[in-house]
Amino acid sequence: MALTQQEFAFVSGLVRREAAIVLETGKEYLVEARLLPLARRTGTVSVSEFVARAQRERALADQIVDALTTNETSWLRDREPFTAFTDTVLPDLMERRPATQRLRIWSAACSSGQEPYGLAMLLEESLTSSRQYEIFATDISNEMLDRAKAGRYSQLEVNRGLPVPMLVKYFQRAGTEWQVGDALRRNISFQKVNLAAPLPPAQPFDVVFLRNVLIYFDLETKRSVLRRIRSLMRPDGWLFLGAAETTIGIDDGFERVVAGRASAYRPRAATTAPVGAMRKG
Repeated sequence: MALTQQEFAFVSGLVRREAAIVLETGKEYLVEARLLPLARRTGTVSVSEFVARAQRERALADQIVDALTTNETSWLRDREPFTAFTDTVLPDLMERRPATQRLRIWSAACSSGQEPYGLAMLLEESLTSSRQYEIFATDISNEMLDRAKAGRYSQLEVNRGLPVPMLVKYFQRAGTEWQVGDALRRNISFQKVNLAAPLPPAQPFDVVFLRNVLIYFDLETKRSVLRRIRSLMRPDGWLFLGAAETTIGIDDGFERVVAGRASAYRPRAATTAPVGAMRKG
């Protein structure tokens, strides 16, 4: 039985209120497909009945938000931003930062952990042993954070973009799965954060990865998210967005730069010299 207009309105309103995700009319099929497994797990006869229960039970409402948060991810996804990270951003930061200063990276919307663990592998490969770093990994989904903290992946998951040498070096076999090793885990902290709400206080970040998140927000939410994130970045920090995302026309506090074949964004007030082939755009 298809969701009624009232049921869809409840779900879309809940997700917009809790996660600032916009579900427009026409997405009913998506809502039903995402909620059907939840309905079955809770022994509910139909999605409609599950939605009715969720209006009375807060725990079920939280599960709806989790289910409708897109968690598509892979290792070193789209590749080019990570090449820019190692070839352009890290050399720039190591030149500007004292050797004793720890680099701080934020993986926002980290999903099941492939991005922060992937960044940790790149940092382990690129930095000297004396250069310390920390990665702050956040997501709005409790389920995804639990998976990321566990750091255990199936063979199918590690096949999605993880280079074999990195798999062998940084993972251990765990039955039919692969377990992230301590060398990566010790520098990563995980926390639940709603990007559309006030952000927790934090020391400034050198690099922020906020990839494939803004596309789910309306214009005003995009502006507020970018403004809050910029307030937590160092003046000469770097921001990476998804290929279909930009700050242009949304937040004039950032300027776009091109590093190799990737685009990044930097606080406009920064007085930074070009690095390598980097140029303003």
